[in-house]
Amino acid sequence: MKINEIAEYTQKPKLYEPGNAIMWTDPHISKQLLEVHLSDQTDLASRKPETIRKTIDWILSQFDKEKLNILDLGCGPGLYTEILAQKGHQVTGVDFSKNSIIHATEEAHKKNLDIRYLNKDYTQLNLTENEFDLVMLIFADFGPLLPGEREQLLMKIKKVLKPGGLFIFDVLNDNNLESKVSLKNWKVSKQGFWSEKPYLALSESYLYENEKVVLYQHIIIEEENTKIYRFWNHFFSNTDLKEILEKYDFNDIAYHQNIIPSGDGYESDDVTFCTTINRSQ
Repeated sequence: MKINEIAEYTQKPKLYEPGNAIMWTDPHISKQLLEVHLSDQTDLASRKPETIRKTIDWILSQFDKEKLNILDLGCGPGLYTEILAQKGHQVTGVDFSKNSIIHATEEAHKKNLDIRYLNKDYTQLNLTENEFDLVMLIFADFGPLLPGEREQLLMKIKKVLKPGGLFIFDVLNDNNLESKVSLKNWKVSKQGFWSEKPYLALSESYLYENEKVVLYQHIIIEEENTKIYRFWNHFFSNTDLKEILEKYDFNDIAYHQNIIPSGDGYESDDVTFCTTINRSQ
């Protein structure tokens, strides 16, 4: 690759300009991601087991029903869905990663758990209307959605929630936004997370302050290919969330902080949990 091409790739892109590669469907990366998901030593892909249990206990405390029909969006390898099913709830898990869904399905079969898993992009999901008591979107998955994707998802959630059903999700809030920007990191590897072939990884992030967006960009240069992975992450105030949710007629919006302990890359008060009720009849 020519040096001027590298220089061009490392310029700050326009807001929401896409990369040329998707991490979740790459066969090599998805295997690495699954290993990170299943590690109980890190919060980088899924939160640690004790944090997951604490989160589930808090979520279930919002209900006075003994049995719920639950939709877990971005369920990964089933770390939340398994616990919920073991507690007697009816659970559907959806994730874009084929490897995660295969693992979750196999584990459910081994443990004799009746969990429905779907390998789909949840912004394109079509399920039965008024089916679920609870829709959950955990691990700040609301933030990486582009505005159009966010609109699609909220309309679908509104459709599948029962009247009086609860949507619970967490976001990274906009406190100390400048601190969310990562330092530039350039690394050469013979084999690693991004590829089984030798590669140069150019990682850096950019702040779009007015939009409260940070782009986390990874340029992976192999001998024959250059892949650009771009992850746009939004950070929210309570007012931002209220404006977004009320547009889709979600009501009784509440905000909760310090629900979970601090983890890798975030502090407890960086994470805001939001609950909102579908009052449609």
